[in-house]
Amino acid sequence: MSPAEVAAALNDPRSQIDGFSPGQENFSDVGVSVYYASGKLACVAVDARVGPQIVLAGVALTGRVPSETEAWLCGYVEEHGLDLRYTHEATPGSAELGLLLRVQRAGDILLTRPLVLLSEWLENSWDCLPSSEWMSH
Repeated sequence: MSPAEVAAALNDPRSQIDGFSPGQENFSDVGVSVYYASGKLACVAVDARVGPQIVLAGVALTGRVPSETEAWLCGYVEEHGLDLRYTHEATPGSAELGLLLRVQRAGDILLTRPLVLLSEWLENSWDCLPSSEWMSH
């Protein structure tokens, strides 16, 4: 999707701006941050506190206890013969699923902040994700 298509899907007025093409954009009213590569959507990050619920195989992934969600993901990828990878910050994910389970601080606790992203972004997350994403914790 292009930035204008993403904004339109989120019913955001930025979809009406000609030439709208940021590298990243925050849609705080819906709890979503998006990142682009070559003018196309490459990653959607969901706020752990106010973002929409991401569900995989009937299991909610947004705003959960990280250890429980990581254990579930490990079992899921093993059962389905999928890859399991960890980023430099020990965040679990699967390039085959296009999923990274980051954490986000909510007061004194941590909750899961799922990212749905291109597989090559997970494989090279340090280089592909902008510094603003690494600082959102």
